[in-house]
Amino acid sequence: MKKLIRSSVAGLTAYTPGEQPRVAGLVKLNTNENPYPPSPAVTQVLRDFAAESLRLYPDPMCNALRGRIAELAGCAREQVFVGNGSDEVLRLAMRAFTQPGGTVAAFEPTYSLYPVLAAADELKYRTVPLPEDFSWVMPPADLDAGLFCLANPNAPTGVFYPLESIRGFCRAFAGVVLIDEAYVDFAGGRDCLELAKTLPNVLVCRTLSKSYSLAGLRLGWAIGSPELIGALYKLKDSYNVDGLAQAVALAALGDVGWMQTNARRIVATRERVAAKLAERGFRVTPSAANFLWVLPPAGMPAADLFAQLREKKFLVRYFPGPRTGDFLRITVGSDEQMDALLAAI
Repeated sequence: MKKLIRSSVAGLTAYTPGEQPRVAGLVKLNTNENPYPPSPAVTQVLRDFAAESLRLYPDPMCNALRGRIAELAGCAREQVFVGNGSDEVLRLAMRAFTQPGGTVAAFEPTYSLYPVLAAADELKYRTVPLPEDFSWVMPPADLDAGLFCLANPNAPTGVFYPLESIRGFCRAFAGVVLIDEAYVDFAGGRDCLELAKTLPNVLVCRTLSKSYSLAGLRLGWAIGSPELIGALYKLKDSYNVDGLAQAVALAALGDVGWMQTNARRIVATRERVAAKLAERGFRVTPSAANFLWVLPPAGMPAADLFAQLREKKFLVRYFPGPRTGDFLRITVGSDEQMDALLAAI
């Protein structure tokens, strides 16, 4: 019988998202969700939303939302793309900025969705190994790729790369650099928006999932030149962002102060817990995100500690692999959650 599934899909190793268990009493610190609720403005929109309006299609171009994002970013609305989570931005960017059979490149380790999306589109995937401390390294000058995906802060390490280093790479790279800023609101005011507004080959993408406490909503956006943004709009689904998501996103982005307050709380907890873990012999990678990337002390294998914590009803993230298998990634929860975790280790 004729094969029903494309060969590239049949052989694909799917992305493994963080576990979403429904276990009573479990302290969930594995998928970098915000421990604090979204803005009260979001709650109000949900209460007031007219269900009758759902019989109509939403604005396919998200014009009001694009306008608000442009206002916050200091750019034109034509420089903003809104998607169904920043993962949609990544998927469309791979299609828009690579040739058929072309190459996507990224650091290693990094967000493990990148190679999955590349393989799904039958693209080659090339990695640039990071040094032992996961700090910045300039990709090689002969890097032959149409798209470089650069998570900053890095996932899963939390390392923030210097703006000037990234600027130098973007100017030297012949393709498009997608700077994935999913965690940037925890980086102390540092970001790469300037590059997206001044360099023609830079796209910055962000999300409401982390700092805005809206992982369940699925909304992200990209900022770049009108040419790059226009290419994404050519490829998107007709109505890729539903009407309720647009309304909630507008409310959340109308209360940036709420997000910033919660982000500061998380950063304070992050630094306190990092110091406590370091005192206990953990090697803690300096983090600019809402998680910690830690190497347990000698004699405490990461896989074993992961299992022991799970038995005690603490769920963190373990990534098997040559560059990641010795480490654990721990989401920064509330102070109460983190104190309980420290007591359990």
